[in-house]
Amino acid sequence: MYGLLQHIEEPKHPWETIIMDWVTGLVLGGKENNNACLIIVDWFSKSMRCLPCHKEDTAMDTALLFWNNIISTCGVPKIIISDRDPKFTSEFWTKFYDMLGTKLAFSTA
Repeated sequence: MYGLLQHIEEPKHPWETIIMDWVTGLVLGGKENNNACLIIVDWFSKSMRCLPCHKEDTAMDTALLFWNNIISTCGVPKIIISDRDPKFTSEFWTKFYDMLGTKLAFSTA
């Protein structure tokens, strides 16, 4: 049991609240032979970004991908909703969220 469900207020601005998850098991593609995508959806606009990556990427690789493709273009989100994937729950990501002042909310299955 992970605790009680939390109500998350609907965002008032684009890229204030985002939802992140992985699509894995893809056929190798692109010049870097990507086999996964980090999917990021802006809850406000329903705009989606699919960031090609590798299933084997580390938490640091994922943070750099996130920084270069989301934070640098859309700003720092206030809330990130994700599942309990170790890449999102590692000590590194916890400190990363704290530094950004971002709240992490876990989805339920």
